[in-house]
Amino acid sequence: MKKYIITIIALATVFHSCTDDMNVVSEDDDVLSADVLFSTPQGYQKALVGVYGNLSLTGTQGPVFSSLEGLAAGTSQYVRCLLNLQELTTDEMIWSYENDEGTAELQRSIWTAANPVILGMYSRTMASVAYANDFLRESTPEKLRARNITDAAAVAEIELYRKEVRVLRAYAYYNMMDLFGKAPMYTENDPLNFAGPEYDRKQLFDFIESELKTVLPDLKPARTNVYGRLDQSMARMILAKIYLNAQVYTQTNRFDDCITMCNEIIAGGYTLKPKYLENFMADNHTSEEMIFTIQSDGIATQNWGGTTFLINGQIGLLENNGGDFGTKGWGGAIRIRKQFVQKFDGAEFSQDDRNTIGTGTENQTRTIDIADISVNSQGYILSKFSNKTSAGVNGKHGEFSDTDFPLFRLADVYLMYAEATLRGGNGTIAQSLVYVNNLRERANNNATTANITASELNLQFIIDERARELHWEGHRRQDLIRFGLYTGGTYNWAWKGNAARGISIASFRRLFPVPQATLGANKNLTQNTGY
Repeated sequence: MKKYIITIIALATVFHSCTDDMNVVSEDDDVLSADVLFSTPQGYQKALVGVYGNLSLTGTQGPVFSSLEGLAAGTSQYVRCLLNLQELTTDEMIWSYENDEGTAELQRSIWTAANPVILGMYSRTMASVAYANDFLRESTPEKLRARNITDAAAVAEIELYRKEVRVLRAYAYYNMMDLFGKAPMYTENDPLNFAGPEYDRKQLFDFIESELKTVLPDLKPARTNVYGRLDQSMARMILAKIYLNAQVYTQTNRFDDCITMCNEIIAGGYTLKPKYLENFMADNHTSEEMIFTIQSDGIATQNWGGTTFLINGQIGLLENNGGDFGTKGWGGAIRIRKQFVQKFDGAEFSQDDRNTIGTGTENQTRTIDIADISVNSQGYILSKFSNKTSAGVNGKHGEFSDTDFPLFRLADVYLMYAEATLRGGNGTIAQSLVYVNNLRERANNNATTANITASELNLQFIIDERARELHWEGHRRQDLIRFGLYTGGTYNWAWKGNAARGISIASFRRLFPVPQATLGANKNLTQNTGY
């Protein structure tokens, strides 16, 4: 069942008007008119896949093609952009090839509104909004009747599609709220070529919360939908995230609500995958821990982002260990900074499965410090992701990954519950301790030697444990901001502020700038302070 969604999108055409809403023009030539595409229930299924597929693909014509005008494929794939903004700007990742557009400014904390990766994330995310709105416009009861789609089962299925699309749109706006603090608002009720009004963080928060709570009862229960499509737990996960971060977004305390969402997700039947690293292999669609993943297929979804970016990037130049992970590798493209390495200092991490840090070969030892970013033998590497299955079978392709990106998984829920409890939410310390120690036992082959006590469970432990458990999964920037560690000089990491040892950066960098091109296209938008 894994590739049900992806197989369709590889063959399907997508909306021709979908990006008009945000003044980014689709360059896909393989498009159908609305009346043709939406003439059958199967057409609606293909269109639904187009909405989901925007998270996986850059276009429908191969890895070098971008469906968004003026954006290169390498700077507009959703997962790669997400990782560049949420990970490359933190202590967890550094990119060797600084001639690649936009990367040097991001990892040195000196980005501007002209950064192409920031434009890629903004545009790809707003494209999700536009795809969703187009689907909703074309799937109203009136449109279905006009197209003689009246079978009750088909109509009910399309109505479910509509609910899922609204969740995907809410997820897109969640990203805009988190990364940019504002966004142009578009719904299916707005005309095309409409200049959407600017919504601030509070308005976006309210919209996301209202949308998700409205559709949630009508979504499929947890773990009952087709793999690759969302269910109630995806909606609850977004809600849990906005509640956990509500003090950042709206200066309100929503920790009780976060715990409620976590409890409901946990009750959905998820369990930890017994072996940690099997969550990041080519058959991770079998993991009972996954709440929602972004699919990858080495044949059907070829692109230079997603887990292809992570797996090829993590292969070391000295080690030349691509064969260990079923891929060629990119010559030491991604390394890790000293401060992240130090999260695994201590004897309790010597047998921790999450500690995949590599320090070199027998003859060539890596340095923990990165004095020169361009020297990709400096700095340690990771071996977290793999294009091999848990049985050791290589993925379909030698360069493009079959491994799905774990956007949300149960381990994150456990840690959110514990954090919200420590911040005053109505959970219990006893339950928090159970969840945290479940993760530690799983990481240590069920041994309890690394378990912690209640006196050790504090917020400093949580921020460090989130790094150990969730690194390279797109959470780090958000976490550091919530803990007050991202800007300022309380916590510095290598090359923060464009200094080898790291220096303080200004508070305005807790938000990314609205891209210059976007400001020019919609006069309702304003720039974030500092840019």
